[in-house]
Amino acid sequence: MHRQSTSYTFLLLLLLAAASPAAILAFNVTKILAEHPDFSTFNHYLTATRLASEINQRQTITVLAINNAGMSALLARHFTIPTLKNVLSLHILVDYYGSKKLHQLTHSSTLASTFYQATGAAPGTSGFVNITDHRGGRVSFTATSSDDSLPFPSSSDFVKSLKELPYNLSIIQINKPLSSPEAEAPAAAPAPVNLTDLMTRKGCALFAGLLASDRDAHKTFDDSADGGLTVFCPGDAAVKSFMPKYKNLTAEGKTSILLYHGYPVYSSLQTLKSNNGVVTTLATDGGASKSYNFTVQDDGLKVELKTGVATAAITSTLIDQDPVAMYEIDKVLQPLELFKPEETDALAPAPAAHKKKGKKVAPEPAADDAPEASPADDQVADGNAAMGRNVGFWSGWCVVVAAVAAILA
Repeated sequence: MHRQSTSYTFLLLLLLAAASPAAILAFNVTKILAEHPDFSTFNHYLTATRLASEINQRQTITVLAINNAGMSALLARHFTIPTLKNVLSLHILVDYYGSKKLHQLTHSSTLASTFYQATGAAPGTSGFVNITDHRGGRVSFTATSSDDSLPFPSSSDFVKSLKELPYNLSIIQINKPLSSPEAEAPAAAPAPVNLTDLMTRKGCALFAGLLASDRDAHKTFDDSADGGLTVFCPGDAAVKSFMPKYKNLTAEGKTSILLYHGYPVYSSLQTLKSNNGVVTTLATDGGASKSYNFTVQDDGLKVELKTGVATAAITSTLIDQDPVAMYEIDKVLQPLELFKPEETDALAPAPAAHKKKGKKVAPEPAADDAPEASPADDQVADGNAAMGRNVGFWSGWCVVVAAVAAILA
């Protein structure tokens, strides 16, 4: 009887797990390190080299963090950003190593792969880090090299754990930067991306034509690509349907709406999904009256861009190659600074009143004269939608519980 009850309990857990949505642990290494001011320089260069976004895309990762004093010694060598990225990539292990695991290594030593090795940029057998658990509790980290003629790289020691999310993320402090002659070799800058050519070949030819004909907007996009750029490119069908509105804009308005489709930060699709919220654009000038922002929102199925005038969805990835990411969207992004806010669906009209003979009835206001929906109305609509999703979710749970009850009966 006890075994039967245990089996039913196990079955119940399985059914409940199947009914519940999958939970994926997401983390933001930049926000975590921001809680530790002594690592602000390391945190800054994770962002500057765009390693932070790559870290956030991983489900299992270990970051060997260096404090500000250690970073000062590293920066004194005046590496270029591409070379510094290779060096810092040695400090990102593609496996989980919490403090407990470090002190329980099999045979007291292991070889861990790093971001530098995983990119394929590391020649030969370089790009690995040897982790050794010594007697007395000391744990050391040493970068490998494929050149036996060079001096053996010096090791760095484990200091303390800063953050552990078993078995996904571990951020631990080491006492000095890791070194590798291969990682420190001068690295070539990434080849520039021809944005309008890529758009033309990938289904955004009309938007590419508009961008190419606007010298200021085109130059801003090209100049931003080197430092990191995400482009939301409307497909040809979306641009074609929007052209009547576009032609009525002033020259300044046309430039602004083109710049509105550029986000001056490289952002992978996974980063967009995990970092929902308001983003600035190339059109943003810092003024309170003309912010030219929009909101990125992931509903679990698609990534949407909400401007307050229209909502566009990402339909495909045209390129995701740091420092440039480009996504096709199904609508042209229309900023509030240039267009009226989107209106909620009109309510069903009330039954027409009987007209009395001899009296005129006031005409119904035109659609353009109707009052705009207030933010509160939008919040109510969103709340109702959320309630509908919750009802559907709990209904599914009820079906599961009923099924289990039938089995137990």
